[in-house]
Amino acid sequence: MKVHLRRSGEFKNVYQNGKRYDSSVITAFVLPNDQPNHRLGITVSRKTASRALDRNRAKRLLRETFRIRKDSLAVLKRKYDWVLNGKRSLVSVKVNSPLAEFDKIMIKVAADEP
Repeated sequence: MKVHLRRSGEFKNVYQNGKRYDSSVITAFVLPNDQPNHRLGITVSRKTASRALDRNRAKRLLRETFRIRKDSLAVLKRKYDWVLNGKRSLVSVKVNSPLAEFDKIMIKVAADEP
């Protein structure tokens, strides 16, 4: 069972065909998939955080946010590929901020469902 997006082609597909949702610390690209589960891809660029230490912390925060909200994703009618891009402000926040922003994005995704 594949739960992560790994190949650049998978990321490109979500970027090109998915819908974009912005928040203060996260940009999410979401695309419906035909898999039995949600899949996650994470990017944090050097432009966002120049130090590897900060990029890794930002990726850990995003992974943890997705893990904590995994049960909440069950309210969505479909399964999705999620690509979460960290913004500069993500490096300096605690885990509660990405959780709140991800909740807002989930509500928007649910509202856009057919």
